[in-house]
Amino acid sequence: QLQKDLEEVKELLTKATRKRVRDVLAAEKQKLELEIKNQPPPKPKDVAEEEKSSLGGYTVKINNYGWDQSDKFVKIYISLNGVQKLPAENVQVNFTERSFDLLVKNLNGKNYTMTFNNLLKPISVEGSSRKIKTDMILVMCKKKREEKWDCLTQVEKESKEKEKAAYDTADPSEGLMNILKKMYAEGDDEMKRTINKAWVESREKQYKGDIPMDI
Repeated sequence: QLQKDLEEVKELLTKATRKRVRDVLAAEKQKLELEIKNQPPPKPKDVAEEEKSSLGGYTVKINNYGWDQSDKFVKIYISLNGVQKLPAENVQVNFTERSFDLLVKNLNGKNYTMTFNNLLKPISVEGSSRKIKTDMILVMCKKKREEKWDCLTQVEKESKEKEKAAYDTADPSEGLMNILKKMYAEGDDEMKRTINKAWVESREKQYKGDIPMDI
């Protein structure tokens, strides 16, 4: 942008005839030349981004994984066919104290990414690493404190707590109803038919007076 301004000022200088105008333009030209000279050199493109943009194919978000833990590590297992054939630098993991993101470049013409934000507890960036195995990547998050994790992220924990609160209700029949609703929502057709049948039979009994209406 500054270079374009300078070129325009130079062009105006060649056309200007009045001394005052020429002096103003000359001063502006000098100022622009100084600014351009003092500009920091353009920063090189982020290497990972550059490589990523130069690769063919498209980026796939990884959603499937397995995990377990030891006293010192939380371990995340990600299955990717043929990942062991890639150069090691094509599998990158960046860790922060409460997150990590994985980038796998140019695996069968595709890039793969996975991001975990808001990990349940802090991890040691220096102590965390990744291992490439046959058809699998193992991400090792080093725990800052040797304690058991109930889940991987804060969001999962909040979701579990809300679910638990829905069942832990003062009214036992309401808690049962919530469980039945969940079973119905997650069940197959056979499960839904069974629950519907039980519900219809229960209502029929109530209408016949076999069951007190307040139950």
